[in-house]
Amino acid sequence: MRHEVDGGGGGVLVAEEVGRPVPGPGQLLVRTEAIGVTLPTVRKVREGSGPVSLGGEVAGVVVGTGGDVTPFTVGDRVTGLCFTDAYAEYAVLDTAMASPVPAGASAVEAVALVRSGLVARGAYEAGRVRPGESVLVTAAASAVGTFALQLAKAGGAGRVVAAVSSAAKAAFVRGLGADEVVQYEDADWGAAYDVVLDGVGGDLLGPAVRALATGGRLVAYSSGGGTVEAYELLLRGASLIGFQMRAVALGHPDLYARWRRELWELRDAGALRTAVHARIPLAEAARAHAVIEQRRNLGKVVLVP
Repeated sequence: MRHEVDGGGGGVLVAEEVGRPVPGPGQLLVRTEAIGVTLPTVRKVREGSGPVSLGGEVAGVVVGTGGDVTPFTVGDRVTGLCFTDAYAEYAVLDTAMASPVPAGASAVEAVALVRSGLVARGAYEAGRVRPGESVLVTAAASAVGTFALQLAKAGGAGRVVAAVSSAAKAAFVRGLGADEVVQYEDADWGAAYDVVLDGVGGDLLGPAVRALATGGRLVAYSSGGGTVEAYELLLRGASLIGFQMRAVALGHPDLYARWRRELWELRDAGALRTAVHARIPLAEAARAHAVIEQRRNLGKVVLVP
């Protein structure tokens, strides 16, 4: 799948035939069975001034390896994040970003649980949520948001509130454990929160800060940017924390592996379930991007070669 820029400055996706890539040292060649669509990639396509490489999560079977590859071998089922050329039948995956897919788990489940679940797990950890505290999750119907809601409930949060773009999503997020639901357009997002896990950014970052209680913590993990007035933090004695999954994966591999194991354990215990909005053919990637752009997704959007 190739990204091009159309005459109006927007992004278009074009399918093309290319040769099979060759893995280098420390890399795996994966025959993809599922490819996760991420908001950062959608934004790159829509807002980029030139063609960009399409990254994303992949899951599939290892069909080739480069040098210095451990502990994976040909035939293993793996999932992980490719920073380039993920929208393909064959993708090259760095072993540092790869993890095994347990027996009995589908590729679609793995591509949703591991990456989106890890981001939610990391953001939740960064927020230092204590039992009994109140938590607000923005973008609650997104792939990461659905896991953040469930992790907050499993961790003993006293009150979990989902913030969404539409009332049509209310029943969905309540089904994942939200005690209350608010919409972005609401003038009042409810009582002050101990922790806000923000997956939106941009213009919503200000209201998210103002929703914090005294001493509250806001964890920003989206690619949406945004600015915060320092006075708003000082007024509340609050903290703004930025979280990036790549820094953990590359800088703290042991922690990355532990979080990954915990996610599968929670899934096996029935405390965490994967919400998949749609499985869309790879050739129709533009349709998948439209679902994300229009905020219609309830959970993960997955491309299937």
